[in-house]
Amino acid sequence: MIAALSMLPVLAIADVDDLHDDPTKLGWKLTKNDIRHSIKVYTKNEEGQKIRSFRVEATLDAPLEALLRVQTDVDNFSRWYFSSREIKLLKKVSDKEFYFYLIHDAPIGLADRDVILRTTIEPMTAKRPYVQFTMVSVPDYLPPRPPNVRMEAENYTVRYTPVSKTQTLRVVEGFINPGGSSPAWAINFVQGKGPYTNMMGMRRMVNLPQYNDTKEPLPYKFFE
Repeated sequence: MIAALSMLPVLAIADVDDLHDDPTKLGWKLTKNDIRHSIKVYTKNEEGQKIRSFRVEATLDAPLEALLRVQTDVDNFSRWYFSSREIKLLKKVSDKEFYFYLIHDAPIGLADRDVILRTTIEPMTAKRPYVQFTMVSVPDYLPPRPPNVRMEAENYTVRYTPVSKTQTLRVVEGFINPGGSSPAWAINFVQGKGPYTNMMGMRRMVNLPQYNDTKEPLPYKFFE
């Protein structure tokens, strides 16, 4: 972890042009194109905001149901979710809604961030050929846990669209505001790296037998 953090200044310098984009330029900009893994990362300047939105997409060699199992296995998020330290399922409200708690490791010199996320599921239907998860932060769901800083937003959607029986398009789009005194350039830097890291983590996880070779019933309602 320390070695990775020591590389942040070097990586920041390498990305300096990206971090200082003209804030008046709106629309999605391709910031990373990993041809080998078929992953594309985009960022977008939002009008009136210093913090950018992100979008990452990839066609994964995995069936839809296996990916849905990974996405809802909160207890194992720390194995693939970017800079996560503590993750806990708080409440399963229904077969289409749940809450979970997450602590993010912050770079040296900054307080760790925590967030409570309400997740809702839009099942696939005859008219909606995908399954979509919507995560919205609810800062007041739990009391503050100092020295962690409660995030103001970690809002995003994850959409799964089957391409075939063995391939699925995964698209993640959202916005992160860690709160506190983090400078906008640092937030944007993390937003550029985190979504890509998560997509790579998902590629690894979905090949595990517990997701890809199981007869266990699906934990939530994904199809109508």
